Amino acid sequence: MLEVGSKAIDFCLKDQDDRDVRLSSFKGQKVILYFYPKDNTPGCTKEACAFKNNYEDYSSLNAIVLGISKDSRKSHFNFSQKYELPFRLLSDPDHKVIEAYDVWKEKKLYGKTSMGIVRSTYVIDEEGVIIYAKEKVKPEESPVDVLSFLKGQE
Repeated sequence: MLEVGSKAIDFCLKDQDDRDVRLSSFKGQKVILYFYPKDNTPGCTKEACAFKNNYEDYSSLNAIVLGISKDSRKSHFNFSQKYELPFRLLSDPDHKVIEAYDVWKEKKLYGKTSMGIVRSTYVIDEEGVIIYAKEKVKPEESPVDVLSFLKGQE
């Protein structure tokens, strides 16, 4: 994980609507940047819906949500439409940003080892500095934990 207090790494990725999204364009707002393994899987769906359910609260705290996985733009589009997600999902098929944020790691499942995204969340402040960083987060708890953190920042 990148360290709290370090400058967030700028990037430009395509969202579900094939629009470029550059992290630095959100200067002046807080950014909740969450990394998740795969669209339409049980945990990732719970997490996305929990971020959706808290979205108005994040907005009232001048924060936006960006989700990143290695899924395709089309997969993100379908996932976003299916669950009416009010935030942007970014496609990183080459996992360059995923690796830059140090969430591409060795994982073990049923004795099998593979590389993949470790579910992680960052909060970046208005000046582009990481103020919150957690890995191996729980899908339903992370969005609520982030909201509590943001409310404590007021």
